[in-house]
Amino acid sequence: MAKDITKPDPTNVLDLLFAFRKSKAMFDAVSLGVFDALVKGPKSAKTLAGEIGADPAALEQLLNACVGLELLSWSSSGYANTPAATAYLTSESPDRMTGYISYSNDVMWKLWANLKDAVREGTNRWKQTYGWDGPLFSHFFRTDQSRREFLMGMHGFGRISSPHVASAFDLSRFRRFVDLGGATGHLAIAACERYPQLRGVVFDLPESIPLAQEIVAESSVAGRITFVPGDFFKDTLPEGDVIALGRILHDWTEEKVLRLLGRIYERLPAGGAVLIAEKLLDENKTGPSWAQMQSLNMLVCTEGKERTLSEYERLLDQVGFRDVQGCRTASPLDAVLASKSR
Repeated sequence: MAKDITKPDPTNVLDLLFAFRKSKAMFDAVSLGVFDALVKGPKSAKTLAGEIGADPAALEQLLNACVGLELLSWSSSGYANTPAATAYLTSESPDRMTGYISYSNDVMWKLWANLKDAVREGTNRWKQTYGWDGPLFSHFFRTDQSRREFLMGMHGFGRISSPHVASAFDLSRFRRFVDLGGATGHLAIAACERYPQLRGVVFDLPESIPLAQEIVAESSVAGRITFVPGDFFKDTLPEGDVIALGRILHDWTEEKVLRLLGRIYERLPAGGAVLIAEKLLDENKTGPSWAQMQSLNMLVCTEGKERTLSEYERLLDQVGFRDVQGCRTASPLDAVLASKSR
């Protein structure tokens, strides 16, 4: 009798084996300026190689790989950007993620190389990888240009996710929306666009405010959003009846999360609420994959992690919040809303 040689499907293992190659191909195509060079129309590999300073044959291999990744298309006219590449991978697009891609390529790539040690020791990898001490986020902003591009990368994420967060719950009873760590103001913009009764406040570190002012000034709700510089762990928080935290709590330890939520609770009036925008893990933490990978990213990069709705509920309950609601969205972020009852 023939021996059964049936084996498990290896597709998932093979996909993961090659996954980092796909990321690196996109990262370096951005770094080389491929997508910027194609904004005005198709070009041959030879023409493009001359413009960006690359070997024509080697560049053709990269361009063909980007066609396979559906970042470029090819025709007799040459290589051309797909709509997604133009929107997210070109340096002049308002939706660009190039700053976050550069950060992923230049900074996080090396941190993730030390994931094994992060798992063994339970701490981030800044010291091991770069020898850096001090506040983690000070290293994100070593120059004005790096700060601007990192924030614009986060702005690209925000343009995708903030409208979903702003519509996750009915915020029509609120009048003043305060976004702590609001970066470019994308969440405040989305909330004010959806709710005409809202006035918004973007609260962030002083060095982040100029870009926020620039971005908000170009929006349809510029007249309803103001700016307050400060540190949400130290300074007086702006007055508002709904205070938002977008991609903030996953950076910090439970002790710091409780401290920040406590400050928010004390600042809110009775009936006020906190709106949290993070990607929620399933209750058994077996999914979704986006939240799991982001949680590992928090392990190597910060002091925090991603959490389940019940974990947020427990933290919120400890400082006095009630009526905790969760909403999963189709975007990179979910939403949690909790109220101050007295």
